[in-house]
Amino acid sequence: MAEFRVPKVEQGHTKIRSVPIAVTPEGFWCCPSPVLFQKTLKSHNLQNKPKPPESPPKTSAQKKQSPQNDKRTAPTPSRARVLSDDLKALSSDAVSLNTSAVVERPAKANSDNSRRKVAIEFGESGTSDLKVVLFGKQGFSVKMSVHRSVLVENSSFFAEQLSQNQSPLSCLEIGDCDDVEIYVETVGLMYCKEMKQRLIKQNVARVLRLLKVAELLGFQTCIHSCLEYLEAVPWVGEEEEEKVVSSVRHLKNDNLRVNPVLKRVASDASRPPNDTLSHIMELVLKSNEEKGRREMKTLVLRLLKENNNLLSDVNSAEICNKNIYTSCQSCLESLLNLFKQAAEPGFIDTSMESKGPVAKKISLEADNLLWLLDILADRQAAEEFALMWASQLELATLHSKLPTVSRHLISCITARLFVGIGKGEMLPSKDTRQLLLQTWFQPLIDDYFWLQHSCRSFDRKVVEEGIGRTILTLPLEDQQSILMAWLGCFLKAGDNCPNLQKAFEVWWRRTFIRSYVEQQEEDQLLQAGEASSTTPST
Repeated sequence: MAEFRVPKVEQGHTKIRSVPIAVTPEGFWCCPSPVLFQKTLKSHNLQNKPKPPESPPKTSAQKKQSPQNDKRTAPTPSRARVLSDDLKALSSDAVSLNTSAVVERPAKANSDNSRRKVAIEFGESGTSDLKVVLFGKQGFSVKMSVHRSVLVENSSFFAEQLSQNQSPLSCLEIGDCDDVEIYVETVGLMYCKEMKQRLIKQNVARVLRLLKVAELLGFQTCIHSCLEYLEAVPWVGEEEEEKVVSSVRHLKNDNLRVNPVLKRVASDASRPPNDTLSHIMELVLKSNEEKGRREMKTLVLRLLKENNNLLSDVNSAEICNKNIYTSCQSCLESLLNLFKQAAEPGFIDTSMESKGPVAKKISLEADNLLWLLDILADRQAAEEFALMWASQLELATLHSKLPTVSRHLISCITARLFVGIGKGEMLPSKDTRQLLLQTWFQPLIDDYFWLQHSCRSFDRKVVEEGIGRTILTLPLEDQQSILMAWLGCFLKAGDNCPNLQKAFEVWWRRTFIRSYVEQQEEDQLLQAGEASSTTPST
């Protein structure tokens, strides 16, 4: 709370000029806006500036021109009417509103005088029985003529301070106020009967300032009104939401109704986040609307990447991964059934009305598996998916029986796995890597032309680098068998086959150059050992 003290009547205190302030029918004075406070300070600073030196006397020519200049600068009647209308608009909500900057006469410099240079007064001093003086850190000295009964009734702070003295106080001083403007408005709200109507014209930032001061003053009615306002008004932007939540949580008390406000960001429901996330993913996977499904997949994937610590504890992460793998298994089973249906004899000769829906469903399931794989890779939990996909021997066998136009999106899953292994995003075992290449490398080669020309997201260089790095993680004998098989395909298909020349170069150096150098070193060591054994001892 700001500094509080009971002043003594001393010489040298600032003389605060009595300024009439507009009072509404319910007794609430109109507080000056922040702009008006700044204007008051500005006028005070201008008054303290040293006067410029006097201008030299005007020549006769200048004197002759001055009447003409005066005539030009005289305000026109239309301009006067505009000013008059502006003044009427400013005074429509109040009887009168005046502020005055009071500059002290030269006196001894001290801290009290330096912060009492500007003074503004509120209220009717003739009818009040208490003066409250606020000293702000910005140099404001604000005097409020108030009623003791109103402050005691609405503020526990003022009730406590006024009850500490046996003799009635005539003046209270509160020093080092952080927000004098809001202090004045908060005290003014004690006179207001329809506080909600006053707050509805404010923005969230100003209501948070009112809430802070109301808490310091123990103004419960204002606190409740501010909470009702915050519960109803939209919060624009993440920054504003964080400010509201932190301010309201600071107020958490059994006697305050903060739960309605916090329920916007926290739920009391017992349903865990994993269930909600699984439900969202299920809805996205089962959607048949292409545009909405694509946009929501992108959004959910981005949100999961941004909030990778959303499920930070191990148990929650395992449950989430288990649910994702359940969805993967469901998609794989659906994909296998669709492949079996498309591979039946005579299916290719059926009408487009029969083939079209099957091809569309195959494309949908392939896209779903790619999306789930991206989520698992980002969560560093894709090793089991690599094993699941490498084990789909029946699906790989049926792959060659389908037209390329219907099956090529399946190879996008294989390409994504190679890219993930090549970048170190997933670390499947050696057996899984071998099985993956044995099962799906040839189908990938068969679909490579369609992947380059039909998939907009297909990046040939990235995929080829991933395939090469995956092959080079295997034992040298396995590298040789896979690359020799690739070489035969590449010499026949050219650009319609993955270009693995970089991986081939690495394998070549490992096989021929490195082994030759190592053999020479072994021979040299052997010769050196034989020479040392035959040398006679001296």
